[in-house]
Amino acid sequence: MAYTPDKPKLPESTEELRARIPGWGADLDPKDRPSVPREKFDPTFSGAHWEFPERQPELWPRERSIEHAFLTPVFGTSCPPRGLSGRIRRYSYAKYSEGRAAHWLLLLASDRVDAVESTLRSFVSRRPDNPITETGVLSEVSRHGLSSRLRDRRADKVHQPLDPIIVAAPWVLGAGVAYAVVRRVVRRSRR
Repeated sequence: MAYTPDKPKLPESTEELRARIPGWGADLDPKDRPSVPREKFDPTFSGAHWEFPERQPELWPRERSIEHAFLTPVFGTSCPPRGLSGRIRRYSYAKYSEGRAAHWLLLLASDRVDAVESTLRSFVSRRPDNPITETGVLSEVSRHGLSSRLRDRRADKVHQPLDPIIVAAPWVLGAGVAYAVVRRVVRRSRR
């Protein structure tokens, strides 16, 4: 059973492993281990002070793999699933096994959706994202950016032409869509 202090049984005995793998178990004999004088070896002591660890409270339904009967005793709570990205994550865990590519592709897609949701959330906050200062574009002018980009030994020289497209295109596209929406609203209000 998972998450118990008991050491799992080996699928093969020590003698079988030593016969099959040269050098296996070389440190099993205490005489061969240099740390033995400082070490108190008790094979029955697991270090755990519990039979099954105390479970962390689940404040909201967490995503869990369909391979596991329950959540691990301790789990992360720093990024609770919310919005469309949370729905995609929950669907991925509910529908697909962790061994399927669809599971991981949906999780990747939910991360991208979460990035867009975060950007949109920042626009309605008191401190919206600033693509000019946060992407480091200003350092291209003030910190020898152009001369450092033209050096021969840069590893990222191949994808440099794509940087403006990857970084700037979503912002330009978003600004264009916002402009079109505002323009349409203004035209309709004048009628």
